Amino acid sequence: MKAIAANQPGKPDSLQLMELPVPEPGPGEIRVRVKAASLNPADYKVLANGLPAWTYPHIPGLDVAGVVDAVGPGVERWLPGDRVVYHGDMTKRGGYAEFAVTTAHTVSAIPEPISFVAAAAFPCAGLTAYQALVRKMNIRQGQTIFIHAGAGGVGGFAIQLARIFGASRIMTSASPGNADFVKRLGADDVIDYNSEDVHARILELTSGLGADLILNTLNRAAAQADLSAIAFGGQLACIAGAPETVADFQPSTKTFTLHKLMLNGAHGSGNRPAEKDLARMGDEFMKLMLEGRIDPMIGQTIALEDVPEALGRLAQRHVRGKIVIAMQ
Repeated sequence: MKAIAANQPGKPDSLQLMELPVPEPGPGEIRVRVKAASLNPADYKVLANGLPAWTYPHIPGLDVAGVVDAVGPGVERWLPGDRVVYHGDMTKRGGYAEFAVTTAHTVSAIPEPISFVAAAAFPCAGLTAYQALVRKMNIRQGQTIFIHAGAGGVGGFAIQLARIFGASRIMTSASPGNADFVKRLGADDVIDYNSEDVHARILELTSGLGADLILNTLNRAAAQADLSAIAFGGQLACIAGAPETVADFQPSTKTFTLHKLMLNGAHGSGNRPAEKDLARMGDEFMKLMLEGRIDPMIGQTIALEDVPEALGRLAQRHVRGKIVIAMQ
C-alpha cells in the first residue's frame, strides 16, 4: 500500500511516500480502507521526537474516515463495507495510508449523506472541543465563553458548539483576516491578538466579570494569563499546558475549576469506558453534522503525496480550518 511515513523522528519534510505492507487486524480490531484523513498539529509535534512505542517506518495521522475492509477476531458490530470514522491511537501507525487498523470499540459510523472528507475533518479537533465544552465544562445556556485561536480546528469547532449549546456571548481571538470567518462560525466578538490586550478586552466585554468559560489551545503562558480574565466560579480547560502557578490568584474572589485535556490519553489507558467514550462522542458529533449544525471547516483537500508540504504549512500556525487528504 502507499503511505506517507518517516524513517526516524524529524520535521514534516522528513516524511516520504513509501510502499508498505497492508496491515492485518488483530483481536478486537478492524482494518479500514482509508478514504480521507485530516492533518492535525499533534501529527507534526509528536513526529519531531517520536514516541518509544513507535516502530519505523512510522505512519502518522490521527483522523481517519473510510470503509471497513476486514475485521479481526471478536469483532461483532462492524462488517466489511461499513462507513466509519475515528480518532486513532497516537502510539500506533496512523491514517496517512491506503489502509489503517484501529480498535473496533473506538469507531463511529458515518451517516450516508456525510462525505468521507467531511467526516475526517472532525475527530481530533472536534472531539477535543466537544470533550472540553460538553464533557468537562458542562456548558450551559446563558454562559459567556472565550475561545483562543478561533480560526483553528479546535477553536472553530468550539465556537460552533458554544453556539449550539446556547452560550450568551462567544468571544475569540483571531487575526483581522480571519475575523469574518470566525463570525460566520458563530463568534460574537473577535479580539485581534496582534494589536489588542486579549485579557483586558475580555474583561471589558464582560463588564469586568470575566468569562464563565475559557478554552485555551495555546500554551502555559497564555493559560496563566487566562486566570486574570475568568469569572468567579468559572472554568478553564487547557489542551496545551495548564497554568504554571495560581499563587497570584485570590480564591476568595475568583474560585475556578481547571480541566487538563488529552484526548489521546483514552487509548491504551486500560479504562474501557473512557475508550468507548471516543465512539460515543463521535456519534454525537456526527448527529450534529448530519443535522447541518456543524460546518466541518474544510479549508483545503490534498492528495496523499502532498502531506509533507501541507503539514509544514500547518506547523507555521497560519492555516484556516482543516486540511483533509482525499484518497484517490
